Amino acid sequence: MPPARSRARGALLGLAIGDALGMPTQYLPRELIADRYGILDRFHPGPDDNVISRGMAAGKVTDDTDQAVILGRLLVAGKGRIDPARFADELLAWENRMVAAGSTDLLGPSTRKALKLIADGMSPDVTGRTGATNGAAMRVAPVGIVFAHEPIEGLIEAVVQSGHVTHNTTIAIAGAAAVAAAISAGIDGACVEDALRLSVEAARLGAQRGFYYAGADVATRIAWAIDLIRGKPTDTALDLIYRLVGTGVTTQETVPAAMAICALAPDDPWLVCRLAASLGGDCDTVAAIAGAIVGACHGADAFPPRAIDDLDGANPGLGLEELADQLLMLRGVTLSPAEAAPAQGRTP
Repeated sequence: MPPARSRARGALLGLAIGDALGMPTQYLPRELIADRYGILDRFHPGPDDNVISRGMAAGKVTDDTDQAVILGRLLVAGKGRIDPARFADELLAWENRMVAAGSTDLLGPSTRKALKLIADGMSPDVTGRTGATNGAAMRVAPVGIVFAHEPIEGLIEAVVQSGHVTHNTTIAIAGAAAVAAAISAGIDGACVEDALRLSVEAARLGAQRGFYYAGADVATRIAWAIDLIRGKPTDTALDLIYRLVGTGVTTQETVPAAMAICALAPDDPWLVCRLAASLGGDCDTVAAIAGAIVGACHGADAFPPRAIDDLDGANPGLGLEELADQLLMLRGVTLSPAEAAPAQGRTP
């Protein structure tokens, strides 16, 4: 079993690797991706026909990783608590930087609407009452690193607290709880199968929190999606996920799709990220969530060193490994001398 430090780092690295792999393919149809790339085997630059990612260098991450890092750094600063006003300010500042850089990969619809309401003077306790898209689930990985999954109620409370400013709905909390619980279980040494099983329980509990929002039950759809692809050849499974589970921005599509991809290749985190990024639709988010889960279960060393080096080169200063260490210490994990030492040839 990889040490806790490797699993925490694996969660954030897996998130970023999946995100960067899916950067050029996000919101493209699956048929086009299959013709152009087949199954992605490396990072590619944003193509000219992708209005969101064109011009982006190979290996660049998107809002999925950036927002997770913002959340993680605020968790560290708040020693496990998120200041809602500061979180809103940080998200707005991030979008302003993206606009200044000419990026079109900006805040999602739920987050943008909530931040506008905050700017108009509404209380953060109600600004997220219509936020049901996948923004909370895509950035929740740091919560899964910090908070143990036992008792599960404590983890759910942390998920609610971290996302209520923008995604305070039954559906969004259910999806984010599922992701955080799977990652938290991985940090404690769970295999992918056990982590996915816990995600269903967490989604059921998460759906009891927040403002009611009509939509399909996330827990039921996770279990159904995993069963749907069980025993299927890879191409068939990917087609079923794309056509039936869905890869849109709604939580009840994105999260079950990510869990199904994890179940498709549970022993190969790199393959999980590649398959998810090849799906089409909001596939950078699907790949980011799936990558974080399998990364937590298998550890950082399960990803190719070349992919990690390319990720670091394309995103200088991202600081995922140091952030993972800081988040793990908030969990109460004491690093051994061997774990506390930087990996040879790499910065902490």
